[in-house]
Amino acid sequence: MRKILYTIIFSLVVTNCSFKKVVRSHGVPFLEKKHQILIIDQSNRNDVIKTLGEPSTKSKFDNDLWIYIERKETNSGIKNLGRTKIFKNDVLVVEIDKNGILKKKEFYNIDNMENIKIADETTDSSFQKTSFIYEFMSSMRQKINDPLGVRAKKRGEISQR
Repeated sequence: MRKILYTIIFSLVVTNCSFKKVVRSHGVPFLEKKHQILIIDQSNRNDVIKTLGEPSTKSKFDNDLWIYIERKETNSGIKNLGRTKIFKNDVLVVEIDKNGILKKKEFYNIDNMENIKIADETTDSSFQKTSFIYEFMSSMRQKINDPLGVRAKKRGEISQR
């Protein structure tokens, strides 16, 4: 009787712990579906905020440039020793003119992000709109590689010595 009880308890613990993957999400949920509601030259700034919420990043140039992010990651499993695996990485870039009307929206998912070419050439001191996207992507890469800023703190400690 005791062996059966121990077997049942052990099997419940093992099945509850090992088969459920933990999914960590960041940003706007269901970004791919929500951005389809927005219509270019018809939706305004308030419609964008009502549908998607506040943006992850805002920029002001000739027009406002808002960037929304959705990212989901999970543990990849025992064979990769628990490393995280990104399975959803969506970015929406929305451009709003001075009157508050939606002028442009570009949606990137994990498949077509690899097709984006980043310029190898250096730019002069005059401003170009592509430089903001490059700086944003560079800062995102830095945050992904060092999310807690540990490396930056260590560099500061070393330089003070």
